[in-house]
Amino acid sequence: MAEHQAPDVKLPDPVELSRAMTRIAEQSQRLVTDFLSRQAGDGAAKANPDPMGVGSAFLEMTARMMADPAKLMKAQMSLWQDYLTLWQRTTQRLMGQEAAPVITPAKDDRRFKDSAWDENTLFDFIKQSYLLSARWMQSTVSEVDGLDDHTARKVDFYTRQFVDAMAPSNFVMTNPEVLRTTVETGGENLVKGLEHLLKDLERGKGELRISMTDYNAFQVGKNIAVTPGKVVFQTDLMQLIQYTPTTEQVNKRPLMIVPPWINKYYILDLREKNSYIKWAVDQGHTVFVLSWVNPDEKLARKTFEDYMFEGPLAALDAIRQQTGEEDVNAIGYCLGGTLLSATLAYMAAKNDDRIKSATFFTTMTDFAEAGELSVFIDEEQLSFIESQMNERGYLDGAKMATTFNMLRANDLIWSFVVNNYLLGKDPFPFDLLYWNGDSTRMPAAMHSYYLRNMYQKNLLVQPGALTLGGVPIDLRKIKTPSFFLSTREDHIAPWKSTYAATQTFAGPVKFVLAASGHIAGVVNPPAAEKYCYWTNTKLPKAPDDWLKDAQPTPGSWWPEWNKWVGKYANGKVEARDPAKGPLPALDDAPGSYVKVHIA
Repeated sequence: MAEHQAPDVKLPDPVELSRAMTRIAEQSQRLVTDFLSRQAGDGAAKANPDPMGVGSAFLEMTARMMADPAKLMKAQMSLWQDYLTLWQRTTQRLMGQEAAPVITPAKDDRRFKDSAWDENTLFDFIKQSYLLSARWMQSTVSEVDGLDDHTARKVDFYTRQFVDAMAPSNFVMTNPEVLRTTVETGGENLVKGLEHLLKDLERGKGELRISMTDYNAFQVGKNIAVTPGKVVFQTDLMQLIQYTPTTEQVNKRPLMIVPPWINKYYILDLREKNSYIKWAVDQGHTVFVLSWVNPDEKLARKTFEDYMFEGPLAALDAIRQQTGEEDVNAIGYCLGGTLLSATLAYMAAKNDDRIKSATFFTTMTDFAEAGELSVFIDEEQLSFIESQMNERGYLDGAKMATTFNMLRANDLIWSFVVNNYLLGKDPFPFDLLYWNGDSTRMPAAMHSYYLRNMYQKNLLVQPGALTLGGVPIDLRKIKTPSFFLSTREDHIAPWKSTYAATQTFAGPVKFVLAASGHIAGVVNPPAAEKYCYWTNTKLPKAPDDWLKDAQPTPGSWWPEWNKWVGKYANGKVEARDPAKGPLPALDDAPGSYVKVHIA
């Protein structure tokens, strides 16, 4: 009989382990003390221990569910039958027989990519047990009758958060890759993971702020946001950057980009290979970008109206002074597009037609179907957010980032928990994730106005319901030629919601749907040869009807847009050097506003 060789288990160095644990203990004690002292002063949290209203939503769901015991029993019997089938097939595998799985993960579910989830019978059983329970739980709560739409969405959303959190891949003893690594390293991965956890708690001042990338690998203005240019104008709310031309001639009509102030503008200028801004400059556009300030308590009373006057309207005046051109082509991204649409309606009421074409990236103007973000919009939650903002003068950008990350929890939360804390690996340097973690604050007055009037009441799309600068605005009066770019897998601005603008604006509209999501679908350079996009010359009322007859084109939508906007270029002129314009250069791009980080 052959002897069984003992596994080669690495034992940790006792001296190094002792030092590490001492360091961890000291750091933990300091963090806990600091965290408790902060919680004692958090008036909003003490006043409302359940600010999101999750408990009340699940209480109502449970009451409705128990009112129909027969339906609940049927669901439980279905789950029991699935488990009996799973036990039977697992037994077959243990006896060396082939057995088809009862349930398999979705093709894009990367939690179970390790081969042991399929090859090892025990881990295959754990995986399938979880998937069966997850499917049962989500289907059961989604089929409860009698809940209003908002409560139903909230229950469904937070059930999915719970289901994602309880995945066996998130725990040491039920993740084969983590177990294997623990044996191979003698537990060093868990010690290192604990150190990562404490560093993230320290970075978040007691609240867990998961590191998604190596934040020391990037520096704004050094290896990201490096397209050459000058800051030529600024207000309290934005710096206006003009980029240095790379062509001898440029389009006569300048291009003004209005990014969202929920994030920083350099998502459009990460690095040379994926910079939309550099690409636009290379196509012969004189590109101006608004770089929004990262506001503090001094700007607490700045309103949505202030963002319009000190943002795009002020930029239009500055661009005229710098180039001598009265007109521009404009782009608005996400919330920047929402602001651009409101600005266009204001300008239409004022008979101001300086914006000759408008492009909207993943922009919502009708918030009736706002997607999963609507889960966070009800009176209870808005009142809590406002109480927090009133204490500080702004909404902490980290809280906004957490909300967005929850929309894709497996990709943006749990995958990093496994990598950083269980496997003990250092986060991989990734420019997009660096940008994602470079959060911005929201001024209290502006953000309250935006959440209540857009998301909660959906007033922007209602003629005359909102007044800006003393003028009732009406999106139906916008006659500016418009290009709408939406993305098919967008969790933030669902494409079927953004499509509604095609039925609202009075001018000619072109709608393009790109593959992928809110960021990757937009930042898709032609050289990457990735994804595809759909076009349709007709604009039927229903978005599904539009897609049914739309034609796909492989690759990036950028050239399609450039061909469209070229009709509004107004000829060619000699290239404009921002360093030689009438406006004095205040700073080199990317300027100072974008470099302000949340402490």
